[in-house]
Amino acid sequence: MEGKEEDVRLGANRFSERQPIGTAAQSQDKDYKEPPPAPLFEPGELKSWSFYRAGIAEFMATFLFLYITLLTVMGVKNSNSQCSTVGIQGIAWAFGGMIFALVYCTAGISGGHINPAVTFGLFLARKLSLTRAVFYMVMQCLGAICGAGVVKGFKKGLYDSQGGGANVVNPGYTKGDGLGAEIVGTFVLVYTVFSATDAKRNARDSHVPLLAPLPIGFAVFLVHLATIPITGTGINPARSLGAAIIYNKHHAWSDHWIFWVGPFIGAALAATYHQIVIRAIPFKSRP
Repeated sequence: MEGKEEDVRLGANRFSERQPIGTAAQSQDKDYKEPPPAPLFEPGELKSWSFYRAGIAEFMATFLFLYITLLTVMGVKNSNSQCSTVGIQGIAWAFGGMIFALVYCTAGISGGHINPAVTFGLFLARKLSLTRAVFYMVMQCLGAICGAGVVKGFKKGLYDSQGGGANVVNPGYTKGDGLGAEIVGTFVLVYTVFSATDAKRNARDSHVPLLAPLPIGFAVFLVHLATIPITGTGINPARSLGAAIIYNKHHAWSDHWIFWVGPFIGAALAATYHQIVIRAIPFKSRP
């Protein structure tokens, strides 16, 4: 029992905004209580198994995310594949659907970030420590590299000839267009993450935590529909880095900075907007 108590005390959900759900919520006071902000540094986390378990979950989730989505991209670009008939919609569904599934699977372990931009936004909002944020980002990038590497291993010729799913600003658009698309797209995603996991809504509507992965995945789907023609849609620096490293050609690196700067700016704007505007709304519980 002592080990379990320590695991919970230092676990990924120590600073979670989640409230009891279902019948548990009905038997408890629904008044909203502001959770304490996460400390900048939390040395005790480094001694907790839950810290490393959360990092492993982020690695595995990002690995699976890149594996499924890049395979879909390769299938769409391969004119001899039946997957080519699904087009941009199929790619968007692959990205959105995998986020939905993976957030659902890992939310209780690591928070289900699967994206350095999401981690950065939550860090700015003091939902996790700098120690955990950096660890998550490293594991996400490693997972993305491994996932892209497995895809290339299946069919190296097709992977190299079709650009490896690397994000670039497409012809007809400027670098400014690409940067703007990444900023706005990431803002939509991170804003949805904040809204779907907001403690005030969880306290008022006990079903909200159960539905959180759905709007997050749907936001990813919609952003991909809008921005695939512009940048191929990054909004996830780990996804862009993994594809660029495995493809490893100059074409993949020429615009790569956009897929870090854009998502981080978008995440920062979403975190700021949520903290200043949304959190200022008075809480009123339902009877």
